[in-house]
Amino acid sequence: MAVMGMAAVAAWVPCRSWGWAAVSFGPHRGLSAFLARMPQRAPRWLPACRQKASFSLLNRPDLPNLAYKRLKGKSPGIIFIPGYLSNMNGTKALAIEEFCKSLGHAYIRFDYSGIGNSDGNLEESTVGKWRKDVLSIIDDLAEGPQILVGSSLGGWLMLHAAVARPEKVMALIGVATAADGLVTQFNHLSVEQKKEVEMKGVWSMPSKYHEEGVYNVQYSFIKEAEHHCLLHSPIPVDCPIRLLHGMKDDVVPWHTSMQVADRVLSTDVDVILRKHSDHRMKEKADIQLLVYTIDDLIDKLSVN
Repeated sequence: MAVMGMAAVAAWVPCRSWGWAAVSFGPHRGLSAFLARMPQRAPRWLPACRQKASFSLLNRPDLPNLAYKRLKGKSPGIIFIPGYLSNMNGTKALAIEEFCKSLGHAYIRFDYSGIGNSDGNLEESTVGKWRKDVLSIIDDLAEGPQILVGSSLGGWLMLHAAVARPEKVMALIGVATAADGLVTQFNHLSVEQKKEVEMKGVWSMPSKYHEEGVYNVQYSFIKEAEHHCLLHSPIPVDCPIRLLHGMKDDVVPWHTSMQVADRVLSTDVDVILRKHSDHRMKEKADIQLLVYTIDDLIDKLSVN
């Protein structure tokens, strides 16, 4: 199935009250109708989101054990894949959990190895190892068809998971999808800066989202990540895909979601842009958009 050109098929749907627009990349059940029926206030369950301390461990004989929280429930299940150095207790992860509780759907959130309550050494972590973590969650914990929700780097990993497990991954939702993200950012450095990072063995990447103002990324992490880049060729994923992105994102440009939409083989792809949202996309309106996107995909999969 060929990728449909963006210019030929994109259809913008402005939504003034939400401050965002959707770009449709293929024929599917009307997004316009979905947008029209979305409530203008936050769902009743949003204020109830709160962190819970208890968690379970997925034991893996030859790999670090993974901390996770799981809700049993209806299919399709939902799996939240966190961003770079993020854990399973973030705003989006907890909001989706409350949403799934309200619907009675299965849900899993987890920590990557070396992060949060999972075993492992962060300094030894790589994109490839975190990819294995996601596949372990899908293979050993998830029952039946799944919708993957990936945030930032998690959006990169959800694409890998959809390629590796097409029989279980029924749909994808990316939030500020950082496909090839760290590699792209590193490649934008000057030759002198790259040489300095190579000599030091670590890249002090500026970030306003870290309390120290920088993320110290191992040079070896960047070089390993190069083996998992996807945007250089067609991405063999043909399930429904929804890509949410803030136009104020100064970490991963919203154009990255457009690139993903153009590269995947699926013709059922929407890129939804929020004009005033940043990389985190965790304001009330962002969360509301996210959960209603999940709800719409659940309805779509149930009908099909």
